[in-house]
Amino acid sequence: MAQKDGIRTGWRALVIGLMLIPINSLWIVSGEMVSTTVSLFYNVVFILFVLTILNSPLKKWSPRLALNHGELLIIYVMLSVASAICGHDMMRNLMVVLVGPHWLATPENEWADLFWRFIPNWVTVTDRRILQGYVEGQATLYDSRIWRAWVVPGFAWSGFVILLVSVMAFINVIVRKQWTEKEKLSYPIIQLPLRMTSDKSRFLRSKPMWIGFALAAGIDIINGLHFLYPGVPSLGGKLYNLQPYFTEKPWNAIGWTPFAVFPYAIGLVFFIPLDLSFSCWFFYIFWKVERIIASAIGLRGLPEFPYVEQQTSGAYIGLCIIALWATRKHIGVVCKTVFMKRSRDIADPDEAMGYRTTVFAMVIAVALLTFFCLRMGMSVPVILTFLALYYALSTAITRMRAELGSPVHDLHFSGPDMMMTKALGTRSFSPGNLTGFSFLWFFNRSHCGHVMPHQLEGFKLAERSGANNKKMLIGIILATFLAVPISFWMYLHVRYKLGDPFIGIAWRPFNRLQGWLYTPSPPDYAAGAAMTVGLASTIFLAAMRMKFIWWSLHPAGFAVSSSWSMNVFWSSIFISWAIKLAILKFGGLKLHRRCIPFFLGLVLGEFVVGSIWSIRGVIFSVPSYKILF
Repeated sequence: MAQKDGIRTGWRALVIGLMLIPINSLWIVSGEMVSTTVSLFYNVVFILFVLTILNSPLKKWSPRLALNHGELLIIYVMLSVASAICGHDMMRNLMVVLVGPHWLATPENEWADLFWRFIPNWVTVTDRRILQGYVEGQATLYDSRIWRAWVVPGFAWSGFVILLVSVMAFINVIVRKQWTEKEKLSYPIIQLPLRMTSDKSRFLRSKPMWIGFALAAGIDIINGLHFLYPGVPSLGGKLYNLQPYFTEKPWNAIGWTPFAVFPYAIGLVFFIPLDLSFSCWFFYIFWKVERIIASAIGLRGLPEFPYVEQQTSGAYIGLCIIALWATRKHIGVVCKTVFMKRSRDIADPDEAMGYRTTVFAMVIAVALLTFFCLRMGMSVPVILTFLALYYALSTAITRMRAELGSPVHDLHFSGPDMMMTKALGTRSFSPGNLTGFSFLWFFNRSHCGHVMPHQLEGFKLAERSGANNKKMLIGIILATFLAVPISFWMYLHVRYKLGDPFIGIAWRPFNRLQGWLYTPSPPDYAAGAAMTVGLASTIFLAAMRMKFIWWSLHPAGFAVSSSWSMNVFWSSIFISWAIKLAILKFGGLKLHRRCIPFFLGLVLGEFVVGSIWSIRGVIFSVPSYKILF
């Protein structure tokens, strides 16, 4: 789709975005990594809200100085990409993985003898005296002995992360036209930033929006005061566990089942299709029932049964297959363009990059990633299989976000490292490969703050606002190149000052590595079967949706419902589904459209007040009320 005439997306948007990235990264590192555990990052929404408020008088008094719709959205996308890189599931995990194997090693666990020899010297810092300041704080990064020790690992891993994220951007360039313009996927997650920055929507003058804003903001103000002064009554804001009410077998197999109501979750879910919201809470209960039945018939004694993580892995691979199948014609045309000399490049003039250039850049990036992992001690077939599975999961998550707008999509213990070791057994891999898996765990821990969906949503925002796709891609790439080293430096700066409270996270990958090396295992056929079941179930659900219009169970709901975050949000999803169903049944599409500003106000109100509480905690270095868990 051609860009709209007259839309100015100048370089100043890129400059402002780059200037805000260090501030945003410091905010995240100083205590708000939790903001990157859901699909829409509240720290970025808050910054965009402030920019929009400041920009409003400029539009009236000095229109030439005011930022237009496209420029505000470029800044939003740059900050979203930077937040995903800096946040919960990327750089935070990388830092603890780099420190963990040497700091957590003890004579009892024998890590030094077991796998230190498989860790190249350039991968991490080995001197415990240097690591002590990072873990315990009360030190400074700017001691020459300390910062010099981090230079080589910092450059090496920064380059790795930049390449990893760049490949995602190249994949998005290839699928953008098909998913955004031809299939016209709905992209529910972008509705708030899109409407908030649009002049046509008159979003900030909507009374229903401000009613929703006041309702959510009022709840969080009261809950924040309750956090500070327990005598003030609270209005929710807590997780109420239902498990203690089920004490007898087999009902106690239900496990942790929290109930909570979050205004922003209700607001976000209002924009996803009814069949997906129904499927999310339905399959969440399905997994609980599966555990209860397993306990009743005596199968709970089997390790890991019912293999929920493995079924989820298969389900996400199934979603990737479905996405590729839907895009097969477009991919075929792209391949013809790339590999046939006489074929012209079919990319539009407004496309971010030509397809030949994109594929060439992607091949170079994958080759460099492979070289990095090869130098780390892994083998080429294992590296390529690992990367293929990782980008398949990334593509599935991105497609799901674009089509359905799932509010969460964490994928714990189900990454390519676990898929490969379960299916083939750890005996099939060398110690170097297994050690490499443990370091690469940092971006496979849960996938809840994934970078790739934000990149594609950026292209959709450019299409909707008339911004320039090339400028959007430049903004994404610049944000990546700046956010990675800035985040690395920020973590070192803050941790050497205050210490790292999350260092214990490194126990998981390296305890796992210890088990792999001590007791090599054969293929886990039950886990492999569970992956196959998950994949087959996803394909079956997709086929049923295509064949029967009345079929309400969505394959994406099956995949996402087993995540840890679904424990927290299932009740809010159920409430939002019930409200939306009632609105459509009794008021039709007209009432639904009239309610949209109110539900956007719920999201914005909670995000703004939650951000203010967070900023208070960061500025004064005190605990503060959090709207996310």
